[in-house]
Amino acid sequence: MNDPPYKRLRPSGGYRTLRSFQTATVIYDATVAFCSRFIDKRSRTVDQMVQAARSGRQNIAEGSRASATSSQTELRLVNVARASLDELLLDYEDFLRQADKHQWLKDDAEAKAVRKVGQMRKKGPANEGYAEAYSRWLSHDDPAVIANAAICLIHQTNYLLDQQIRFLEREFIQEGGYSETLAAARLQARKQPCQPDNAAAASKPDQVFQPCPKCGQPMVLRTAKKGANAGSQFLGCSGYPDCRGTLPI
Repeated sequence: MNDPPYKRLRPSGGYRTLRSFQTATVIYDATVAFCSRFIDKRSRTVDQMVQAARSGRQNIAEGSRASATSSQTELRLVNVARASLDELLLDYEDFLRQADKHQWLKDDAEAKAVRKVGQMRKKGPANEGYAEAYSRWLSHDDPAVIANAAICLIHQTNYLLDQQIRFLEREFIQEGGYSETLAAARLQARKQPCQPDNAAAASKPDQVFQPCPKCGQPMVLRTAKKGANAGSQFLGCSGYPDCRGTLPI
């Protein structure tokens, strides 16, 4: 008899459709090209900028993959991505300041034009055509134009990551993480009628399946994790935490 299809408790992946990942990819590629064209290859700044851009992109993807097993890990990785892009933002700002170049203000026409491209982009399954939409700025001969455009894109990505972080925090508070979801599913499975009709179940001691003295549900073998009896075993109600009935062994 074949087992029924397994459905994961929490979805994961799908990061390629995230606007934050798509924009972070544009930032990463633009940074690699920018450093190759305008930064001395012997400078440590090249490695620092490229690694910061890569970290922003990669941690968004890793956080999405980790969402299936750990909400806390997902949150941590998204925050790492946010911090990496902040570091890259400072590098681009330093470049403009040290080169005595103008940094676009939020309401400058070019800054608005870059933001408008992002607002008009439709969510899609891949990054196809996304970089080309910004080529007007990112392929410019003036490094100040590229740096300013990159700064705009970093601000957009950070805004999206801030929204994602707030959503993840709210979801964790309201629904718990993977461990809590798994425990709830396990308790729900325990509430199903217990029918020890196979050899493994029949070989278990009868006392494991005796009814709870408080609610009548089957008892299960547990191990105390803390307190004076830590490490010792006892029988606990399978309906825990709704029922806290226990019996000594």
